[in-house]
Amino acid sequence: MKNSKKLNGKDLINIGIFLAIDFVIVFAVAMTGFIPVMIPMLCVLCPLFGAIPFMLFLTKVKKFGMITIFGILMGFLNMITGMGVYPFIGGILFGFLADVIYSVVGKCESKKMAVFSSGIIFLILWANELVLFVDIEGYFATKSDFGTDYVNTLTKLCPTWMCPVLFVAAFVCGILGALIGLVCCKKHFAKAGII
Repeated sequence: MKNSKKLNGKDLINIGIFLAIDFVIVFAVAMTGFIPVMIPMLCVLCPLFGAIPFMLFLTKVKKFGMITIFGILMGFLNMITGMGVYPFIGGILFGFLADVIYSVVGKCESKKMAVFSSGIIFLILWANELVLFVDIEGYFATKSDFGTDYVNTLTKLCPTWMCPVLFVAAFVCGILGALIGLVCCKKHFAKAGII
């Protein structure tokens, strides 16, 4: 890895900037969730769009810890916007795993590991959906204003077998979004020395 192993102010600023960009994109796409069928689709759309700025973020990552912090904060933001504790736990787990893949295995220089880590980090969005499979009644108990039609439709859309399907969808779409991001950020990757 390049530079000092200790995170500095510039690293934290980069985390903050790209976290804000990613969160705005994910939040904007998530607003379509007022239509029940769009809730499961968030595991497809959010990674596809969110992976593009995430890949640009990876051109700034030169030290272990940056992706972990990004993941924890992303999970925390999802938790405080009403998705329960699962995205926060997912943020810790998937953020750390993505960091190990890119920073340790890929030494912050591998396009393949960058793409793979994107697939992993966007599993946080799958963690957002976990409440629908673990405690859907508890989830809707705090959202009574959604109405019974919304609750019934979403319950039908989210049978137990959908949980692993959404896991795979979030991972695969995180990779597809990363590949789009590679094309969009080709110049930045070359400048950052990522091969």
